[in-house]
Amino acid sequence: MKALILVGGYGTRLRPLTLSVPKPLVHFCNKPMILHQIEALVAVGVTEVVLAVNYQPEKMHAFLKEQAKKLGIKITTSQETEPLGTAGPIKLAEPFLNDGEPFFVLNSDVSCEYPFADMISFQERTGAAGVLMATPVEDPSKFGVILYDDSGRIKDFVEKPKHFISRYINAGIYYLTPQVFDRIELRPTSIEKEVFPPMAAEGLLYVMELKGFWADVGQPKDYLVGQGMLLNALSEHDPEALVAGERYNGNVMVHPTAKIGQACSIGPDVVIGANCVIGDGTRLKGCTILPGTKIGAHSFIEKSIIGWQSSIGKWVRIEENCVLGENVTVKDEFHLHSSIVLPHKGVKSSLKPGTIVL
Repeated sequence: MKALILVGGYGTRLRPLTLSVPKPLVHFCNKPMILHQIEALVAVGVTEVVLAVNYQPEKMHAFLKEQAKKLGIKITTSQETEPLGTAGPIKLAEPFLNDGEPFFVLNSDVSCEYPFADMISFQERTGAAGVLMATPVEDPSKFGVILYDDSGRIKDFVEKPKHFISRYINAGIYYLTPQVFDRIELRPTSIEKEVFPPMAAEGLLYVMELKGFWADVGQPKDYLVGQGMLLNALSEHDPEALVAGERYNGNVMVHPTAKIGQACSIGPDVVIGANCVIGDGTRLKGCTILPGTKIGAHSFIEKSIIGWQSSIGKWVRIEENCVLGENVTVKDEFHLHSSIVLPHKGVKSSLKPGTIVL
């Protein structure tokens, strides 16, 4: 069985993190984003994963080779010479994917519990040409919603409805049969607008409702929301992945090599990466501390992402969706609020909301 992951381009929405590593390799809950998906695919019997990319960064080559060997699968890349939308990459990757059997397609920014086995069983029961995963949202007027009958057969797609007709939207995860290749031209194409509607009109598509959380983690604010959702799911299904103790409040993930100081208060919804050092009396809430970073004593970090190998001084306050790139230095007692700091920069004063340190 095979799968295509739509990786896309330069990851501009996750800058400054993607100025240091390609988006698929940005850590999410102490693991490269794309590895969550690859491992879930392997668990249901996928033996070949194709990554659809707009460019082919050298930094990914060693990682892909290592993971392919470790997981016992084949990982290849299908590179676009121009952006091909959401359907064009499927057609471009046909030589890799089309072995006459159904295959998975998923967006690389999507985080959930990946019920791939259920999708396979559902497709086998219905004989669908394609199974789309759908997830409920609070405000469907911002999305394209899916209309379907009690059996799951899709009747229509409605883009940004003005009146409530459904809470379920396209979750960006598909299980498709090879007949979809004949419906896609090798050009920039939208699968949501140009491919799926005609197939639905012919009664060929079914929807499966996603149970549990769903998040698009492609930009910093959503990354942190998705992190909290995944940590909550782990607390229910894999509590040993989290830590407990008097220093920790709620769901917290700490890499075994990280060092945590005395009298800290950490959590909820915090991830601390490998080889981090957290100083005494530090308060962390709803944040990510990426590998190799040092946080000085009595600092406060909330709703922010601190990049690799950074150094945060004592009594520093960082809050409200700050994102610090790799190897950033912040001196003692500064306050950073809703700010972005590019890699390898030194912060020499407090930063007002909206500040970007270039």
